[in-house]
Amino acid sequence: MEYTVNGTVKIGVGPLTPAQVVAVARYGAQVRIDDQALEEIAKSRAAIEALAHADTPHYGVSTGFGALATRHIAPDLRAQLQRSLIRSHAAGSGPEVETEVVRALALLRLSTLATGRTGVRIETAQAYADLLNAHLTPVVHEYGSLGCSGDLAPLSHVALAIMGEGKVRDADGNLLDAGEALQTHGLQPVVLAEKEGLALINGTDGMLGMLVLALADLDRLFKTADLAAAMSVEAQLGTDRVFAEDLQALRPHPGQAAAAANLRAILKDSAIVASHRGPDCNRVQDAYSLRCSPQVHGAARDTAAHAASVAGRELAAAIDNPVVLPDGRVESNGNFHGAPIGYVLDFLAIAVADLASISERRTDRFLDVARNHGLNAFLADDPGVDSGHMIAQYTQAAIVSELKRLAVPASVDSIPSSAMQEDHVSMGWSAARKLRKAVDGLQRVLAIEILTAARALDLRAPLDPAPATAAVRTALREYVEGPATDRFLAPEIEYAVRLVADGTYVTAAEAVTGPLN
Repeated sequence: MEYTVNGTVKIGVGPLTPAQVVAVARYGAQVRIDDQALEEIAKSRAAIEALAHADTPHYGVSTGFGALATRHIAPDLRAQLQRSLIRSHAAGSGPEVETEVVRALALLRLSTLATGRTGVRIETAQAYADLLNAHLTPVVHEYGSLGCSGDLAPLSHVALAIMGEGKVRDADGNLLDAGEALQTHGLQPVVLAEKEGLALINGTDGMLGMLVLALADLDRLFKTADLAAAMSVEAQLGTDRVFAEDLQALRPHPGQAAAAANLRAILKDSAIVASHRGPDCNRVQDAYSLRCSPQVHGAARDTAAHAASVAGRELAAAIDNPVVLPDGRVESNGNFHGAPIGYVLDFLAIAVADLASISERRTDRFLDVARNHGLNAFLADDPGVDSGHMIAQYTQAAIVSELKRLAVPASVDSIPSSAMQEDHVSMGWSAARKLRKAVDGLQRVLAIEILTAARALDLRAPLDPAPATAAVRTALREYVEGPATDRFLAPEIEYAVRLVADGTYVTAAEAVTGPLN
C-alpha cells in the first residue's frame, strides 16, 4: 500500500514496505490493523489460551523466562509475571533515542503482532496502533540492547507505556507520565495476559527500524555525493571523459554505472569542462578522488542494495519466541538473533566512512595551490589576511576520523548474558546506533564539499558551470553569500548541512537533469 505523509498505513499479515515504515516513523502517518490481521491474531490467541489452561508447563505461557524457564508459574501469578517481565526488562540507560526510531520500533513490533504468530490479544495489538496514532512516544534509552533476544530493553520501554507506566513524550515533545498521557487521549492501560510480555519484546524491531531509516537517508546521500563529486571535478578542471558509459561498462557493477550516469548528467553542458576538453588537454589522469568517484560511490550503492535485500526479508519476518505456527503448535526458536541485520549495519558503516573519506580528499584539493589549478590558497579572498575554507576542511577531517572509528564492526563483539543462557549476542542495536551517527557525519562532510565547490565555481567566472551544478549553487546562495572576506563560517556550514538533509540540492539538480539514479 502506498502512503501520503498524512495518510494511513494499513497493518496486515504481510510485510510493511520500507516507504510505509518511513511514513509512520518519520512523518507521523496513521496506522490501522486490517480485518485479516485481526482474525489471525484471534486464532493464535486461542492456541495460547488452550496452553495456558493445560496441566503441563509451556515456555513463555506458564513458565519463567530465559535462565528461569524451568519454573512453572501458577495461574494466579501470571499477570504479575507479565508485569514483572516488562518492568525488569525496561532497564535502559543513557540519552533518549530519537522519536522516529521509537516510532519505527513500535510500528515494526505491531506488524509482527499482526501476523498472528505471537499469540497476543487483539486489544494488546490495538494498544500499539493507538499509541502511534496518538503520537505518544515512549522514552527509550540509548543503552540496554545486546541484539539478542532481539532488542529486549528498548521494546520493554514501549511495552511499559501501553501498561500505563514509565514516561512518554507527546507530539509537542512534552515529557509525561504514561498513565496520564493515555488517560488524556482516552486510552486504557493494558493488563498483559499469558505470553504477551514475551511477544512484545522478542524482536529485532529497533535495529531493523534504524536500518530502514538509514537506507532512506542514504538513497538521498548517494545522489548528493554524486552532485558534490561533479562540482569538484568541474571546479578543479577535471575531465569528464573517464565517466563515459563505454568505459564504465567494462566493469559492470550496477552501482558504479548509476553513479557514472549521474556524473554525466550533472556535468552536461558545462562551459568549465568544455574549456579544457580540446585535443591539447592533458587532464586524463585526474587524482583518484576525482577519477574514481563512480567506483567508490557505486560500491556504496551496491552495499546498500544488499542491505536493502536483508531488510526486505526481515520486514517479512514474524519474530517471537515462542512462536505460534499456523497449525497451532507453539515452538521455541532462535529467530530473534540479530546477526543478519547487525552484519549489514556494520557493512553500511564502512561504506559511509569511505564515501566521507573520498569527499574530504576532493575538498582538500581545492585548498592547496599546488593542486587547485590557479585558485587562491584555501580559496581565501586575501590569503594570509583571510583563511578561507582552511578550517572547514579541518571539520571534515575530524568527522572522517570519527567515521573510521564508527566503521569498526559491533557485530563481532558478542558478550554473554543471562547466566550464560544468552551466550552469543548480535550487538545489532549498537551497530544501528553507530550507523545513525555515521550517516549524520556523512551529511556534514558532503555539505562542506558542496560549500567549498560552490565557492570555487564562483571563482572560475566568467566560465559558467553546468546548468545542474549552477542550480545547486543557486540553492546554496539563497542562504550563503559567495566569495568575500572571511565570515563566521559555522552558520554557513549548518545551512549547507540543512540543504543536504532536506534534499534541496538533489531537487535543484533534478529540476535540470530529471530523476537521478
